[in-house]
Amino acid sequence: MLTFENFDLSTSILTAIKELGYEIPTPIQEKTIPHLLNTKQDLVGLAQTGTGKTAAFGLPILQQINPNNKFTQCIILSPTRELCMQISNDMMSYAKYLPEIRVTSVYGGASIDNQIRDLKKGSHIIVGTPGRVLDLLKRRILKIDQIKFLVLDEADEMLNMGFKDDMDAILETTPKEKQTSLFSATMPKEIRNIASNYMNNPLEISVGTKNSGADDVEHFYYLVNAKNRYLALKRIADINPDIYGIVFCRTRKETQDVADKLIQDGYNADSLHGDLSQAQRDHVMGRFRSRHLQILVATDVAARGIDVNDLTHIINYNLPDEREIYIHRSGRTGRAGKKGVSVSIVHSKELHKVREIQKVLQKPINKKDVPGGEEICHKQLMNMISKIEQIETNDNQIEEFLPEIYEKLSWLSREDLLKRFVSVEFNRFLKYYKNAPDLNISEKSANERSDSRFEKKGYKFTKFFLTIGEKDNLTKVKLMEIINNDDSLAGAEIGKIEILKGFTFFEVDARLEDKVIKAFNNKRYEGKRLKIEVKSGEQKRSSDRSRVPKTGRSESGYSRSYGSGKPKSGYSKGARTGGRKKP
Repeated sequence: MLTFENFDLSTSILTAIKELGYEIPTPIQEKTIPHLLNTKQDLVGLAQTGTGKTAAFGLPILQQINPNNKFTQCIILSPTRELCMQISNDMMSYAKYLPEIRVTSVYGGASIDNQIRDLKKGSHIIVGTPGRVLDLLKRRILKIDQIKFLVLDEADEMLNMGFKDDMDAILETTPKEKQTSLFSATMPKEIRNIASNYMNNPLEISVGTKNSGADDVEHFYYLVNAKNRYLALKRIADINPDIYGIVFCRTRKETQDVADKLIQDGYNADSLHGDLSQAQRDHVMGRFRSRHLQILVATDVAARGIDVNDLTHIINYNLPDEREIYIHRSGRTGRAGKKGVSVSIVHSKELHKVREIQKVLQKPINKKDVPGGEEICHKQLMNMISKIEQIETNDNQIEEFLPEIYEKLSWLSREDLLKRFVSVEFNRFLKYYKNAPDLNISEKSANERSDSRFEKKGYKFTKFFLTIGEKDNLTKVKLMEIINNDDSLAGAEIGKIEILKGFTFFEVDARLEDKVIKAFNNKRYEGKRLKIEVKSGEQKRSSDRSRVPKTGRSESGYSRSYGSGKPKSGYSKGARTGGRKKP
């Protein structure tokens, strides 16, 4: 059996990782460490979050760092503050018996002055987020022109968060002669472009199937009416008494609302979203990591970079708009050989998303029935009895009270005593789930109801033209955030989105046409004033009538003067914004 001692690692590193409990390398470590130790060839590693990627690139880098050279020899880019801190802490743990090697982390949301002081002391390895690294480069504080190793960790997440320009600017300042390692859970076109533009004939190492979900995760969904989504969430928590998971919501407001409801209903939960201060985030994450919280309700943006072991459940309160985000979410459970569950609460208009995600996931997402009251009560009762069986008693502490207890309860039979004891803990479940309704709906009835609603209301989309595109760093996610940020468009049906080089087309429920125009009117995106109009062939209305092109219309219905480019793949009809505030 292969162990870390089979690799050409120093005794200092082997001692440190042995103390951390590292014995048998994970698949990505087994394939990556020998390559990075013995060759200078670039590498693209495809593996899910939580598969041991930090050690896969960290151990070979530490082995090859020359502590006598005081300049920065390695830079590791990661998408979030949390992941940056985690990588930095892991690297320092691996280098526990290499005290001469300095590791420094730099990220936003913390004092840049303190980070500058640390950098001026000298550091061999820098771990940073793209925005803060670029800021320090512009200030000429950070110098990476002599680095020997460059690592892009969670590269797809960095692109999803809009760091492409920052990454390009950073990569262009690095020396040509270096070893670049790129790690990603998925392999979209943009990752291919980075590999093509900045890497030299990289070796591709894949653990599992590209863009697919983790092997030890079971995927299923519950189909309910949208109004019953929260009731379904409570039943998921109740049928899993030992749940330790993350509930993903679409917006900050929804995240806080769901967390507040869970807390009020007696669940051990809290929220994590962008409106929290850094101190609040650290407090919540500290409680969650120590398992003082069972349920963390979070947005995708706030949860990026969180790496918590032993999660039992990932719950999609809303399905994400990007299929790859589902893979990232579900990859947070089912780690280190343990089983995990990814649950989605789906309403009738989201069934098409389930089918689309299955194609990328390359695994079935099976439909399950929302558990009923009787099933939940039975599960909770048996869980309580199991805990009673396993509990350790402290005879010394309770012995003095036992005579009085025996005397007080002596008139009760064994059977009556058990009934009363169980009822103390169990009555609230029995009361709550008495005559509990069935929350399930069938796929057939959901489709029929959805189709008839569209037919009765004359449902259709209006296509809009927007004067920003790829060159303005617009992505589908960012466009959805602009829409979600307007309360008047809450729950709007979004159709196809086409993002071209200089402009964008997108479809919205035709009944919301005036609200869309009003929502975008005079808004600014990265300093640029937005202009929107209904695409030719629809009703001709614009947020800036004087700007509506009067000539140069092509047969396809839009002005040739706005630029060109191949459209990105868009949403299928029926996708929802599903919220009010951007996450």
